[in-house]
Amino acid sequence: MNKHMEYLENVTKMLKQIGESQADAIESAVNLMYERFQAGGALFVFGASHAGIVAEEMFYRAGGLIIANPIFSPTLMLNTRPTTITSKMEQLEGFGTIVLDGSPVKAGDVLIIHSVSGRNSVTIDMALKAREMDVAIIVITNLDYSKKVPSRHSSGKNLYELGDVVIDNCGTYGDASVKVGDVTAGPTSTVTGAAIANMLSVGFAELCDKNGIIPPVYISANLDADRSLNEQLVQKYSDRIHYL
Repeated sequence: MNKHMEYLENVTKMLKQIGESQADAIESAVNLMYERFQAGGALFVFGASHAGIVAEEMFYRAGGLIIANPIFSPTLMLNTRPTTITSKMEQLEGFGTIVLDGSPVKAGDVLIIHSVSGRNSVTIDMALKAREMDVAIIVITNLDYSKKVPSRHSSGKNLYELGDVVIDNCGTYGDASVKVGDVTAGPTSTVTGAAIANMLSVGFAELCDKNGIIPPVYISANLDADRSLNEQLVQKYSDRIHYL
């Protein structure tokens, strides 16, 4: 088998494993999102560096939740130069608290945190602070990976130990998945993380529909269709939308 096809096979297996082993966790996360939404809470999502791609995936896109708010910090995004700063900042203890304090997150909200290793201080700081604030935490991580590496935070905890709901991306230790000579190539966490994020969005939309609520989902701006519903839903939930 060609190595590129091996990568596809590996990702396919992981997605199947997520469906088989994480269904209960994903359902719990969806229920938590809906309960907090019904109580007036907002939804936020955060990840550092490549983990932040999942935050980008969840907001302001066709088929995505109108109410999903990303938490971005310029020094943790990949357009930072030099890019190596992102690695230093995600390991800087206390910075995650500063990032959360600078966001509109409040008690009663839900915060999805995506981190593959779950060991770096920025996400652990953020989770600890969120717990103090009565913000519900949904963690997307790689449990096999995270349980094999020590925390880089003074609490000694990894991110998976701080979530109200923890979803395993069923990935490999170190994230890469295909052995090519002396190296291992083909990271998988963006594919699996995005799949999990969209499962959460679809599950949430389904709960809304079952309860007689129009799901707050964006209609594509590139369809020749009436998109007035977008404007109506944005206006309806304007108190919970913090990126416009």
